[in-house]
Amino acid sequence: SPCRVCGSSLEDRVGELVFLKLGGSLITDKLRLETPRMTVIERVAGEIAQAISARPDLSLVLGHGSGSYGHFAADRYKVHKGNLEDWRGYAETAAAAQRLNRLVTDALLAAGVPAVSVQPSASARCTAGELVDLHLAPITEMLDRGLVPLVYGDVALDSAQGCTIVSTDQIFAFLARVLCPSRIVVAGEVAGVFSGDPHRDTIVRLVPAITSRNYDQVEEMLSASFGVDVTGGMLSKVRSLYALAKDLPGLQVRIVTGRTPQLIERVLASADVEEGTLLRY
Repeated sequence: SPCRVCGSSLEDRVGELVFLKLGGSLITDKLRLETPRMTVIERVAGEIAQAISARPDLSLVLGHGSGSYGHFAADRYKVHKGNLEDWRGYAETAAAAQRLNRLVTDALLAAGVPAVSVQPSASARCTAGELVDLHLAPITEMLDRGLVPLVYGDVALDSAQGCTIVSTDQIFAFLARVLCPSRIVVAGEVAGVFSGDPHRDTIVRLVPAITSRNYDQVEEMLSASFGVDVTGGMLSKVRSLYALAKDLPGLQVRIVTGRTPQLIERVLASADVEEGTLLRY
């Protein structure tokens, strides 16, 4: 049926539309400057290809975080805070994000996924760190033609502070309110949302579902993710994803680990796979 937000019947034309984000913590070593995990990137690319092969009606929008590429550069130059004295930092951060994106794009193509890199900073407009506009026509046409748009965390111009960082989570939230996917899958290093930081705390438990019943409690116990992350860590991710689920009734958001072989493939192929943390309103 047509999207209640935009009236679009895109899903009728492209089959089931699913967004998949590959976290920066999954595809890079976030503690080591510009260190990709190529074996992980290549394995995940193969799993995405397998899911598309198994589900010809599946349409994907992919995105990935910047990990130890964009985050280190952004933090060094404080690009996310804006009001730069030296705009070279903006250019350096953009270039770092693109270097990782090239690796991911090439791995997807090599695996048989018709991925097309979509550079967010080419059209993104932000105000005080919030994404307010992004050119959508190329993405919708790519989906119509059976291609797989690939976005990523990037720099962006900002009307209030000159520049900012626009995260994949922000881009997905913006796109979802127009394209209305049935599901969003977020694949990171950890196996979902935990009661604490699984890298740091000795006793943590997985939160299997986040709904209106337990959201406030979950928000209280979440801590920021371990490592350098200028986009806010797990707490901000859960906040934005839950707000999205609240705005789009019926949307299913699942946070899983990309470390377990074949899990991404299984989750993409079926909404019934119960792994990680499910967010719904």
